[in-house]
Amino acid sequence: MKLSALTFGLAIAGLSHTVMAAKAVDEHTYSNLDDVISTHLHLDLDIDFEDKQLEGFVEHTLQWQNKQARTLVLDTRDLEIDRVMYQSNNGQWHRANFNLAPRNGVKGAKLTIHFKQQATKARIYYNSLPQASGLQWLTPVQTASKTHPFMYSQSQAIHARSWIPVQDTPAMRTTYSARIQTPKDVRAVMSADNSEAFVKDGDYWFDMPQAIPPYLIAIGAGNLEYKEMSHQTAIFAEPQILEASVAEFNDTQAMIDKTNAMYGEYAWGRYDLLMLPPSFPFGGMENPRLSFITPTVVAGDKSLVNLIAHELAHSWSGNLVTNATWEDLWLNEGFTSYVENRIMEEVFGRERAVMEQALDAAGLRAQLNNIPEPDTRLNLKLNGRDPDDAFSKVPYIKGQLFLIYLEEKFGREKFDIFVKGYFDAYAFKSLTTAEFVKYLDKHLLQKHPGIVSLDKAKEWIYQPGLPADAPTPTSDAFNQVDAQTTAWLNGTKQLNTLPTKNWTVHEWLHFLNNLPRDLSIENMSALDKAFNLTNSTNAELAFAWYMLAVGNGYQDIYPALDKHLTGIGRRKLIVPLYKALVQHGKRDWAYRVYQNARPGYHPLAQGTVDAIFQ
Repeated sequence: MKLSALTFGLAIAGLSHTVMAAKAVDEHTYSNLDDVISTHLHLDLDIDFEDKQLEGFVEHTLQWQNKQARTLVLDTRDLEIDRVMYQSNNGQWHRANFNLAPRNGVKGAKLTIHFKQQATKARIYYNSLPQASGLQWLTPVQTASKTHPFMYSQSQAIHARSWIPVQDTPAMRTTYSARIQTPKDVRAVMSADNSEAFVKDGDYWFDMPQAIPPYLIAIGAGNLEYKEMSHQTAIFAEPQILEASVAEFNDTQAMIDKTNAMYGEYAWGRYDLLMLPPSFPFGGMENPRLSFITPTVVAGDKSLVNLIAHELAHSWSGNLVTNATWEDLWLNEGFTSYVENRIMEEVFGRERAVMEQALDAAGLRAQLNNIPEPDTRLNLKLNGRDPDDAFSKVPYIKGQLFLIYLEEKFGREKFDIFVKGYFDAYAFKSLTTAEFVKYLDKHLLQKHPGIVSLDKAKEWIYQPGLPADAPTPTSDAFNQVDAQTTAWLNGTKQLNTLPTKNWTVHEWLHFLNNLPRDLSIENMSALDKAFNLTNSTNAELAFAWYMLAVGNGYQDIYPALDKHLTGIGRRKLIVPLYKALVQHGKRDWAYRVYQNARPGYHPLAQGTVDAIFQ
């Protein structure tokens, strides 16, 4: 697709800023960014479903920062390196010496490549291994179609290095291209221009002209069909879920249009969705041009489409403006959660947006009591821990509440100008929390003095917990649900008289999440009989009910809970249940279920649940 003038300018800005972004200090990479930066990757890979590996080469185009340097250091994890070639200034290719260090538990294995002269390009021939943390390989029986294998990547946070030797840090950005070969009846797609993937022939070419951090390089391959939703949006999915996904997410174009009006033109050309198998460990992944989506949000009533709004919002916050290290994750997720909610308000109305705010804020306040106090700061200190540990409700919802706080204090008009200016100023750049604080102080706090102090902003960012004056979103609809709940619990109303017929999923979630954790078995049974909660087809509602039932010892859920835990791999919907089962004396049952379910889980989910049973 031809880039607009704005998009082209932003892409060039992304390339020219690569050197500046390299100055951020990221403890989770071995890369020697002060010496050399890879400005473009070209991947040439075969997808080998039988051996569960990618095999081929990656070619790095190098930009040297240090005239004396002759070494390129890359991140890897569980990769087999065959050989390294490099191109000199005269265009000739030479063999390079390299050393692959022993694996570090978190960072992986340091790959050091030595050149006799500064190379213009370096080509690493390699293959991934079946245990690659950033790839999942599914047999045909584990897919919806049951006829073809499926493979997909999950590169965030530092899993790109498990399938590409790369400078795996969000502090740098690179463009990329790729040639991917598959069996002829398998379609491959990537976080790039997928126009060459429309013809299913086993040989696919891709191009990503905008510079992105390596964690946004993504690939998927399987029995994928394609259907457009609008001139700018489409869905890739297995045939069995394609039509339902199109019906569920056909408001995506309206979301793009509303966000364009609020925060500036969408800078990535197309915005398509890839529907993944149920084993996908996340709700979605914001891979540019092609967000990866869990089928658990295909509810049939668009009740969970805020997930699409969230992944789309990343096109501005995260993909366009990126956290420079994983300790700055809130810059990605807090802004994205805020923009997501603004999109939902514009497309579906204020009432729904506030209900979603309230649900998220309640979830955050509950989680704050269950994680270490230092990890409740926005600017997190990982101190060598796996950056996957940075992902909790804190960067998402505390970050969102901070921005809601600023919006309420300064007014939406002034705050919208600030947010749009921020996206423009850092388009195709990576920044740290410290850099953001400076920008916030200059362009909002000082520009409108006497409203919010710099100390107050720093309290939000650097101190644990929530400030005493943090927003507490409240919904009139939820207040009415609370009144009905109280009436039932005190015996003045029967379940069959509660006005649940017109409740939204959000009202149901509020109802279930706020019921007492010590309900009698009689009351649990009555709820289930009245509303058939154990057999809910909405994954979020089922999860909320199972959590309540496990805590209250309600045994009738267990056949359905077995199917829930075995049938999906989304960590949000399984990990808390495993923890609750262990906590409430059902460890042996949970472990038996897990042993059956584990082969179908993504490596990230396996690692998380393994730790519960250690």
